[in-house]
Amino acid sequence: MNSLIWLLAGVGAIAAAIHFASIALTLHKLREKPVAKSIHGTPPITVVRPVCGLDADAETTLRSTFHLDYARYEILFCVAQPNDPVIPLVKLLIAQYPQAETKLLIGDDLVSENPKLNNCVKGWLSAKHEWIVLSDSNVILPPDYLQRLFAVWDGETGLVCAPPVGAAPKSLPAEFECVFLNEYQARWQYFADSIGAGFAQGKSMLWRRDLLDASGGIAALGAETAEDAASTKIVRNAGLVVRLADSYFVQPLGGRGVKEVWARQVRWARLRRVSFPLCFALEIFSGGVWPSVLIGLAAHLAGLPFWLGLVFAVVWYGAEARMALALGWHWNWRSPLMAILRDVLLPALWFEGWRGRDFQWRGNAMVAAPNSAS
Repeated sequence: MNSLIWLLAGVGAIAAAIHFASIALTLHKLREKPVAKSIHGTPPITVVRPVCGLDADAETTLRSTFHLDYARYEILFCVAQPNDPVIPLVKLLIAQYPQAETKLLIGDDLVSENPKLNNCVKGWLSAKHEWIVLSDSNVILPPDYLQRLFAVWDGETGLVCAPPVGAAPKSLPAEFECVFLNEYQARWQYFADSIGAGFAQGKSMLWRRDLLDASGGIAALGAETAEDAASTKIVRNAGLVVRLADSYFVQPLGGRGVKEVWARQVRWARLRRVSFPLCFALEIFSGGVWPSVLIGLAAHLAGLPFWLGLVFAVVWYGAEARMALALGWHWNWRSPLMAILRDVLLPALWFEGWRGRDFQWRGNAMVAAPNSAS
């Protein structure tokens, strides 16, 4: 019996130690700090923004591209279909900023099964400059966006990324997605970066053209279903590292439905499982609900009150709340309930990740496939 008690308590303690370490490292990484001077100065840069449909707060996110406080940059908006409803908005914004060096590129280059990557190809090939940022259209770019990306680039860097942080949710499912994007996914990504295991996230990717071209150019990102997974492997195979910016960039979520949010989480789970199966296998141990149950059970078997597990849970989710509030992330009275629901559902999401490979992305039926070359 004593061995079982120590086992249960030990598993809970290890989970808690990793959880609190991830929060501490995320706070350290993201606390407000002055922008470091880039070793490259401020070279001219191309910002490629693939657009498809009208996302939440589309005008705000796209308009932010024109307000970057940077000496010289060009903007390339890429859209696949000539009847896309976002085109009038893009044309309106271009007309409102005649001083900006901007183009709208329309067409589709079928280099992969990834529609977003296919949409980016023409931007990459048309870019004037050596430095290129691939930046999703549903993220708000702050004025110092490019400086923040450049600040962490050093001689060992092959790619700089930044995960999105969800904001402005206008439905309960969107609130649920916030606690997934922020306190879970962003936190683990910053934790990985802090321990030297950084990986790419496709929302913002700063490339030096020659580094990617040496591996086959932008079409090489089609080696994986997810371009960020392919990016991670390309950079690591080159003996370089993926770094995360010392800042987060906001993604307005707006109103979202239950099916939409769950389908997106299943999509990401299946992509992670195919691209990084060992890391994905360990995700079954994440979340705070099950460690809290183990601590409560260990306390009960030791003759102590079972509600010590509830105390453990309060500390666990209180630390999440402290992190979110300290960083200015979205957090309200519903957020702890959403976080608990998230962790209850993590095993179901984990099993969905293993159950299949098919998913939907913006109306496109896709199948997560491993890199055939790996």
